[in-house]
Amino acid sequence: MRSLIRLMGYLGLAGCLLAAPAGYVVAKEKKMESIVLGMGCFWGAERRMAQLPGVLDVESGYAGGDSVNTTYRQVLATETRLQRGLSKERNHAEVVKVRFDPRQVSLERVLAHFWENHDPTQGDRQGNDRGSNYRSAIYYADAAQQKIALKTREIYQGALARAGFPAITTEIAPLRNYTRAEDEHQDYLQKNPNGYCGLGGTGVAYPGVAAPAAAEAKPVPAALDPATLNTRRQLIVFEAEECGFCRKFATEILARWQADVPVARSLSTQPPAGWTLEKALFATPTIVLFEQAREVSRYTGYDGDRAAFWRWLGGQLLTPEQRRIAFEQGTERPFTGSHLDEKRPGTFVDPVSGVALFRTDSKFDSGSGWPSFFQPLPGAITLHPDRSHGMVRTEVRSASSGIHLGHVFDDGPPPSGKRYCINGKVLKFVPDASAAGDKRR
Repeated sequence: MRSLIRLMGYLGLAGCLLAAPAGYVVAKEKKMESIVLGMGCFWGAERRMAQLPGVLDVESGYAGGDSVNTTYRQVLATETRLQRGLSKERNHAEVVKVRFDPRQVSLERVLAHFWENHDPTQGDRQGNDRGSNYRSAIYYADAAQQKIALKTREIYQGALARAGFPAITTEIAPLRNYTRAEDEHQDYLQKNPNGYCGLGGTGVAYPGVAAPAAAEAKPVPAALDPATLNTRRQLIVFEAEECGFCRKFATEILARWQADVPVARSLSTQPPAGWTLEKALFATPTIVLFEQAREVSRYTGYDGDRAAFWRWLGGQLLTPEQRRIAFEQGTERPFTGSHLDEKRPGTFVDPVSGVALFRTDSKFDSGSGWPSFFQPLPGAITLHPDRSHGMVRTEVRSASSGIHLGHVFDDGPPPSGKRYCINGKVLKFVPDASAAGDKRR
């Protein structure tokens, strides 16, 4: 554990001092201090507070509730009873016990880091985590800590007000009924690199307290330049440097990006100048869709579920009829869809992911009233049994986004003998360059 290594260093130093020659006076070492803080989910809070130079150890736990001891499951069960009106018990908050060396970092600086790294104005929630167990809290050990906590709240409230944020809701109270969390919750993001990634707080800096030198050396990431973006419609992926899920999203989604909507990546917690977020960011990755420089939707916390991400994006890009077909296995009425008579050389692509599905040279007139193909492009589709509507059929989905395309039958022409019967409204046609030029002439 990080604290053990650091403490071993201090103990080693103390041993040398105790063994000093006679006549030397050894000054008494000032003990490390600790304070208990609630910042929402303790996984991200633990890592955030551990990044501050001078912090020796951060331990996840529960505090501020009525029960003397508790567990993770008991906290969740208590919150459920509270939400249902079945209890008036004060629940514990998920907290972190921060142990720090006051010679290296002051309590005010520790609390400044606390204020900056979560949103203390949200009441019984933090981001999408809702409940009194996710409340913002400072649980102090003595009157001196209480005084500093109240002072820092007043200072930060002024900074938040100037930035347009509401009043701070952080509970400031004496520490009571602290319980160390289970081992599985300690150093969680070290053991689970792809776990929940906290992005930081409101983006409002705590004024008047200089950060330690190690923190000063790390520049604050700049927001994206709006001149490089598409004002009409733009996706921005807000990331963090140490975020396993950000890397996963980059590998599984961004590396293969072919969608029409442009995408950009940002390490800043702030939108481009003149652009507007609907609410503060709280986790990474957060993928935000902007239209006319204003947020219209966001997807928070990619965890490897590609279909869920594409479903979210498709919900923003497709028409209601397209969404009915793509996500509810709907079917357009025959002879009403798009591309039925399209014969130009080109490619039919997924309207959400932009990935190629079929080529015109595999298209034929089946007389069915739907665009029909005898062969998809390699790896473009997946097949699934479909027993809906009292029939036994084989469903065709896009391999990239997972949207429903249509069905495949065994009555097609050579060489495959297959008929991929596809809804035209969930196809986008991209003509070859020569075909597009011919149409312009």
